[in-house]
Parts: sequence; structure tokens; C-alpha cells
Amino acid sequence: MTQKLLFVCLGNICRSPSAEGIMNHLLQQEQLTHAFQCDSAGTSSYHIGAAPDRRMAAAGLRQGIVLTGNSRQVQLDDFASFDWILAMDRHNYTDLLALNPDSQNASKIHMMCNFCTTHTDKEVPDPYYGGPSGFDYVIDLLLDACSGLLEHIQQQ
Repeated sequence: MTQKLLFVCLGNICRSPSAEGIMNHLLQQEQLTHAFQCDSAGTSSYHIGAAPDRRMAAAGLRQGIVLTGNSRQVQLDDFASFDWILAMDRHNYTDLLALNPDSQNASKIHMMCNFCTTHTDKEVPDPYYGGPSGFDYVIDLLLDACSGLLEHIQQQ
């Protein structure tokens, strides 16, 4: 059975498309693309249709990770159709819980950093208003979190 993962941040142009790209990269390395389907979305409608932020895409490329896709907003049917919904920060997590139309789906919603194995961050910081080092840090943090998430799912 295919595991469906949805990565969620505010605008779906920095953090969540990075998590999606990193997870797809890890799945290719592990030859597990057949077992997973990844997507990303934003809780806001700020950037619908936009490609990933160029600074985020450049940070990904420095680690050999290509970011693709176009921003979209979380839809109500996402809560039923995805197995894992991963929030980048506490604000997104709270928004997802509030948007969720069915309380039975609440157990699917998780904080991304809960799956980190080396970083101690509780949230993925938004690099949008910072410099290049912030984008590089988010890639490193999400590499850790995505690796931990993949391990967690495989152990279940």
C-alpha cells in the first residue's frame, strides 16, 4: 500500500516544497518511490501557482536536491486522502487542526521536527526574510527530519 505524505508550511514556496523534494530524493536513493507519494501545500493562499522560492531551490541544489512543483493551498479532502500530514511549525500545526473536517484524521497531523534524529529544533524556521545561511539550515534540518520520518514509517 502506498503511503501518502503531505508537507505543509504557510505559503508552500520554501519549507514544504523542500521537505517534499528531500523526501523524494531519499526515496529515490532507497529505491522506495513505488511505496510513497509526496506532495506539499500551504495553509495560506499567498503564493498559489508559484514555483519554489529561488533561494530555497538554490540551497537544495547545493545538496543535490531539486525542488519542483507549484504552490497550492491545503484542501479539505487532503485530510482524508493523505496518511501523514506534516506541519513545519506550531502555527501551521494549529491551523491544520482547525481546518481538519473530521476529528478521526487528527492523528495524521504531526510536527515535522518530531522526526529529527540529530537536530533539537521543535519547528522548521521560515527562511523567507533571512539570508542564504537560513535556507541552507532549513535544508539540513529537513534532511534530518525526512530521514527520521522515513525510518519511523518503515518501522511501523
